[in-house]
Amino acid sequence: MTFTAIRSALLHCLRDPGLAGDASAIEYLPDAITVMRDGRVHAVGAADALLPTLGADVRMDDQRGRMLAPGFVDTHVHYPQVDVIASYGTQLLDWLNRYTFPAELAFAERAHADVAANFFLDRVLENGTTTAAVFCTVHPQSVDAFFTASEARGLGMIAGKCLMDRHAPEGLTDTADTGYRDSKALIERWHGHARSRYAITPRFAPTSTLPQMQAMGRLAREHPDVYIQSHVAENRAEIAWVNELFPGHRSYLDVYDHYGLLRDRAIYAHCIHLDDADRARMTAAGATPSFCPTSNLFIGSGLYNLQQALAAGNAVSVGTDIGGGTSYSMLRTLGEAYKVQQLLGTSLSPAYALYLATLGGARALSLDDEIGSIMPGKFADFALLDPAATPLLARRTTLRDDPLDTFFALMTLGDDRAIAATYASGRCVHRRAMP
Repeated sequence: MTFTAIRSALLHCLRDPGLAGDASAIEYLPDAITVMRDGRVHAVGAADALLPTLGADVRMDDQRGRMLAPGFVDTHVHYPQVDVIASYGTQLLDWLNRYTFPAELAFAERAHADVAANFFLDRVLENGTTTAAVFCTVHPQSVDAFFTASEARGLGMIAGKCLMDRHAPEGLTDTADTGYRDSKALIERWHGHARSRYAITPRFAPTSTLPQMQAMGRLAREHPDVYIQSHVAENRAEIAWVNELFPGHRSYLDVYDHYGLLRDRAIYAHCIHLDDADRARMTAAGATPSFCPTSNLFIGSGLYNLQQALAAGNAVSVGTDIGGGTSYSMLRTLGEAYKVQQLLGTSLSPAYALYLATLGGARALSLDDEIGSIMPGKFADFALLDPAATPLLARRTTLRDDPLDTFFALMTLGDDRAIAATYASGRCVHRRAMP
């Protein structure tokens, strides 16, 4: 039986530390051994205690000077938008029509989808992300391409085909019937296969007719263990459009609720302009918001009030939202989240930032029994952080002997260079090339 192990510092969350950052919720081991077997964590502990118990056949990856964290969890991202990132100068609805929809038309070709999926996953892994909730395009082959590529890397991914039967270009629309049938076939093919899980994926309410919304509700009832993902209350013009298209509903969120799409394992991106009633309803239904700070800032949608969401009991997580978002890096995304909260008068502690990107993301996806912390039995999905990745980081992180201060410096100053290696299912799937 083959064991492999990593020797490094270790930092992870044992439980929710709260917005202010309860340090007792964080475990830090300055010199730790993490032993892996068959893709999962077999044992973890202080090196002086664990080393004498290891057999001579254990292969040791010595990474002292670096810090092992759980693989990051990105709860909202669009893999077909790899060529849309950094597109200049417009807000949400125009941005979709000008940039996003034309880019997504190319995914009718499986070969194009294969190339994009592999490019996307390479970028995700070089940034330490090992699980994500991913939008594909309306084309079923875009889902096949994505899961084929993610399974080859041993990743735990959630993805689904977009459902759109109006207000999108020809070539990017389905129908209520074909969307239902294609989604059902994809669920049967991929949900629960290896580490893949499927998400029913209406792009957003304006691009689905009432019959399609009803068909998605039927699909959700027939498959209660699959995920649901969409967008809500991102942009004020979008909200006004929803009010015109779905008159008689109390709110944008209520449209999804009415059609049975608000429940446990439902992830809604943005949620910037929800009111207290919507936040309470989201909590009661078991649905979760994904906070996408770089996208919200880039497209000019608004500032997400994390404190209000947590007060309502929302299980918040974080998403990069490529390509409205501007970085694949969860470290940079957390840095922007901190700045957004500063503008709202709230301090996002480094402990809670770590939680949002790891155990909190896992809990939002109902996967905290599998990922999100480094515990025996969980999948061996890790991000190996390098506090000395750049001269600036090296100088800054030697100033204080505090692992959370180090993590804060990484999320403020770091990027893909701060990820020395990424592990998925116990295998190194990315190692940074040294200059």
